Amino acid sequence: MGNNKSLEIEVNEKNFQQEVLESSIPVLVDFWAPWCMPCRMVSPIVEELAENNEGKLKVCKLNTNENQYIAAQYGIQGIPTLIIFKDGQEADRIVGVAPKPIIQEKLNSIL
Repeated sequence: MGNNKSLEIEVNEKNFQQEVLESSIPVLVDFWAPWCMPCRMVSPIVEELAENNEGKLKVCKLNTNENQYIAAQYGIQGIPTLIIFKDGQEADRIVGVAPKPIIQEKLNSIL
């Protein structure tokens, strides 16, 4: 596998509770869909954030096409939407494409 293994965890309706809501560390969830071009722009930023915050932040991706129930539960209107969860609660959210420093700043206030 080498070191290219992504630190991101694919979440869905089966593992969302365990991976996100029951996580002992804060979780950044990237709500995305395969057809969404801005999501592709956010993806490398999210991967870098996963690496930069390894050990203190868990990063998950949720495909809204396949998990519409969860997307509806969190009132996802537009994607990409990044939601930061802490102790099973939404701590912050970023809708649309945001530059990495802005996302990191929001993370810093939570981590």
